[in-house]
Amino acid sequence: MKQIIPAKRLDTVSEYYFSKKLKEVAEMNAAGKNVINLGVGSPDLPPSKDAIDVFCTEVQKADVHGYQPYVGIPELRKAFADWYKRWYGVELNPNKEIQPLIGSKEGVLHISLAFLNPGDKVLVPNPGYPTYTSVSNLVGAEIIAYDLDENNNWQPDFDALEKMDLSGVKLMWTNYPNMPTGAPATVELYQKLVDFGKRHGIVICNDNPYSFILNDNPISILSIEGAKDICIELNSMSKSHNMPGWRMAMLASNAQFIEWVLKVKSNIDSGQFKPMMQAAVKALQAVPEFHQEMNNVYRNRRVIAEKIMETLGCVFDSKQSGMFLWGKIPTNYSGSEELADKILYESNVFLTPGFIFGSNGEHYIRISLCCKEELLQEALKRMIND
Repeated sequence: MKQIIPAKRLDTVSEYYFSKKLKEVAEMNAAGKNVINLGVGSPDLPPSKDAIDVFCTEVQKADVHGYQPYVGIPELRKAFADWYKRWYGVELNPNKEIQPLIGSKEGVLHISLAFLNPGDKVLVPNPGYPTYTSVSNLVGAEIIAYDLDENNNWQPDFDALEKMDLSGVKLMWTNYPNMPTGAPATVELYQKLVDFGKRHGIVICNDNPYSFILNDNPISILSIEGAKDICIELNSMSKSHNMPGWRMAMLASNAQFIEWVLKVKSNIDSGQFKPMMQAAVKALQAVPEFHQEMNNVYRNRRVIAEKIMETLGCVFDSKQSGMFLWGKIPTNYSGSEELADKILYESNVFLTPGFIFGSNGEHYIRISLCCKEELLQEALKRMIND
């Protein structure tokens, strides 16, 4: 039989770190190790009861199980628009400036397919969400990493960016509040990004799923004057509304950008399940108390996570936001994987090594707050005893 070989694009990516490492964790658990997972950021809290009730009611109807519009139901687009107006002060046309997504990770691919030709360049943050790099590789783009540094509050160094060869750069990925570092967004940062994108003809793609987690000031890059001309913002209900498995997200921009993305998306999927979209509409109407209660839980967990960092000899910025805690490891470790593996094999606790986010994350680790307090306390106890 003639040998079958995969597409060359697979040479540019590897299996996602969590996909590989969680297989190992599963094997350890099967051997009775009882590993505590503080690695993955999958919210363990439920969506609002009102949203669940809507889903339970709607899913029993006979006429809701067919294909749905590629652009989502009108009620969902309007709910996203109302949500942006209420929380971010941003006016969006629900018919032309919003595209629902099956998760914002999907949106990273759709945007890349819509804007990048093979050989085009894309600015990717280091450290940053690994999907920006892997998807750029899959579409044949050339990755230009730009540094984020704790001494600059994990913000882009615009002087350094201006000195780079920006010819051929089509997209720039940004993510604030930042993952993995927890650095907050600021109006000044967004103003600089909009100005930078306009002057160089670079589409600024801002990923904004963490603005409601331990953050008192949710802001959107689209609140900056003229931002819609050059910016696309991704947002997700996974973290803000505890709906990671529901795959409910959106992107917002000008009508032309939305049209280009839809041209890609409509050739890939067939829309979302109507009862889930209807439940998402209800979830987006959540009162401030929903987010306050959620953040009270995260705040209490954060206290324990900080004690874990201190026990490990790590230092961290207490002002960081989001559902993770990012800390710098002691200098006696060669890198983040050494410390993470030591904790995994000696204490049976899984932490995320920062190297997976890029070379600038090599000397950091990340703790997820998506774990009940008693398990965080147990993890702390194990590390103290070991």
